[in-house]
Amino acid sequence: MITHFQYKPLYENKEMPGWHFSFYYQKQKYNGIYFSDGKIEWASDEVPNDEESIIKQIHEIMLFHVYDK
Repeated sequence: MITHFQYKPLYENKEMPGWHFSFYYQKQKYNGIYFSDGKIEWASDEVPNDEESIIKQIHEIMLFHVYDK
């Protein structure tokens, strides 16, 4: 399960889509960029072991916090 999820706008113009995000998963910190089309670009070469499940969780969090205003 993802913990300590944080996000902030990628651009100074907050109306433009794109967000930096970070979270902890299994005591390791991960971060990346979430694009408006749902694409995720990891900031490091290492990605979570259960990447598919983590991506689904990130989509759910972003839908709730960003798109369901």
